[in-house]
Amino acid sequence: MIKTNNFQELIEKVNRMKKNGEVDLSVEEDLSIAIMNLISLEEHFFFTAEKTGKPGYFDLLQEIRAMRTGLMKKMIKNPEGEEWCISKHLLAASMRLIEVGTKQHKMGKKVEAEEMFNKSYELFSLFFSIRLKLLDIPNIKRESLEDTDSGKPWTKEQIMTELLDCCKE
Repeated sequence: MIKTNNFQELIEKVNRMKKNGEVDLSVEEDLSIAIMNLISLEEHFFFTAEKTGKPGYFDLLQEIRAMRTGLMKKMIKNPEGEEWCISKHLLAASMRLIEVGTKQHKMGKKVEAEEMFNKSYELFSLFFSIRLKLLDIPNIKRESLEDTDSGKPWTKEQIMTELLDCCKE
């Protein structure tokens, strides 16, 4: 459940975080995508080591893992419970769904691709909702936030679309 029922309060909270230097969403979006790619590299080095029988790839995996861990520490500070692993897996799953969606799209399966892309963005939004402490984690479920001005519900995905715009400098 989102910790506020007022969209404007949520926007103001995030704007305060940005103003106080607690978060730069443009940088964090780029950093989260870099982390996604590092997770994918870890997976590729694992499978390459196994497929080729060359254990040197495991050493490269460890180098990439150390880099990914260091970058995640910039985003996930003082994790509660398994928040660190939850965050890592949300990003990894989001990246994989982008990959699946891209392949589906290339094969002309646009409906299936859109479904994968939507699921990917939902996971990405959930990651940032947790990262920004916008959610009461024990009560996470697919709920929406109502914009009190229009009376229309806002989903987590719509909120993150509004807040995360890497083109806003």
